[in-house]
Amino acid sequence: MSDTGDGSTADGESGEVELTVVTMRFDAADEAALLAVLSKYVVLTRMQDGCRNVDLCASVTAPGRHLIVQKWETPDHQRTHFDSEVMVAMAQSCAGILSGPPDIDLWEATSAHDLR
Repeated sequence: MSDTGDGSTADGESGEVELTVVTMRFDAADEAALLAVLSKYVVLTRMQDGCRNVDLCASVTAPGRHLIVQKWETPDHQRTHFDSEVMVAMAQSCAGILSGPPDIDLWEATSAHDLR
């Protein structure tokens, strides 16, 4: 396939990657226990089919709050992961160590090309 110069290939396919983005926010009742669970989850998630990236962040303004940001190649990869043993084990391990339910959201990535 040859590049036409406009981000598409000669056969009409776009060269852009569209990602499925998921955020999961957790507020800890037991921060040490939560960090252990989330750290293991992030390492295992990075090895899942279709995972482009996953990051674990700690809030500077809300102590005990942690955010996971995931980027998946396709919605199917993301759905498969959410039904996976890795996800189920993480959710079960969070029992009793959160101050409330996690906030999970699904996002559409906006590329620079969309902002023209």
